[in-house]
Amino acid sequence: MSVVPGDVAADGLGAADAGAVLRRHGRTFAFASHLLGTRHARRAAVLYAFCRHVDDVADEARDAASARAALATIRDALLTGRANDRWTQAMLALQRETRMPAAPALDLLAGVEGDLDAVRLPDEDALVRYAYRVAGTVGLMMCAVLDVHDPRARPFAIDLGIAMQLTNIARDVGEDARMGRRYLPASWIGEVAPAAIAQPDASLEPRLRDATRRLLALAERYYASGEAGLAFLPPRARLAILAAARMYRAIGGRIAAAGHRSWDRRAVVGPAAKAGHSLQALLAFALSPRLHRRDAVHEASLQFALQPRVLRHD
Repeated sequence: MSVVPGDVAADGLGAADAGAVLRRHGRTFAFASHLLGTRHARRAAVLYAFCRHVDDVADEARDAASARAALATIRDALLTGRANDRWTQAMLALQRETRMPAAPALDLLAGVEGDLDAVRLPDEDALVRYAYRVAGTVGLMMCAVLDVHDPRARPFAIDLGIAMQLTNIARDVGEDARMGRRYLPASWIGEVAPAAIAQPDASLEPRLRDATRRLLALAERYYASGEAGLAFLPPRARLAILAAARMYRAIGGRIAAAGHRSWDRRAVVGPAAKAGHSLQALLAFALSPRLHRRDAVHEASLQFALQPRVLRHD
């Protein structure tokens, strides 16, 4: 089916499909999107669907070479402004509608392509760079989606994306290991093979718990920074993103409650708990002045590993 990019942006063509992708694969974000206005919710759904499409292209390819070729096709489409698949067409329309720069999407593609290799992160800087590519970039793109073009907002948006990705990694230690990936840095746990993480022996379990605890502590620093920059968002978007962050942050609490053991289980925050965190976000939104002041100073050390990327986007 051919989709005219301008129609996607102007008339909402494909919005229902994008919303279905969001509800099926991104339940936390779908829950929070109800707090957004119609225009911003539609745009966010299209962005999420594109990101999901990129993941699926990589995951469902026959082999790594086919996946790289498919990702290269998407990269070329973003650079030339012409695409054959409807999700990339919708993304191109979204970029035009929102004045979204292409660089974050290109960095996202690089991060996904990196997962096609044997993933063995060496240190914390590599961990932060990876989290930037696959999630901090989404924070940058969400700025455009939400009509936020103040450059002061960008580092905080990156930090919130990084925080959520660090939570993902903490939640999926075992699942990633079974896919041959080790995101826990070697500087934390040693040069441990993913197969050993998937079925750890008694000597490895304490190191995995400590590394997961350290990962969540690092995520907390990025969540705090991300929340400090929420004032740059429009009020409804500010509340929606705060709710999404609080719901995602709660996953870390579940992991901690399980003794930081996520190699043989997956932490889940159910609908009732999400509603509770949304209510807490609403109360914080109403009662916390700091969420409405644009005087936060970004902690530069959080993005030391990203400086060339951040400077390029700025």
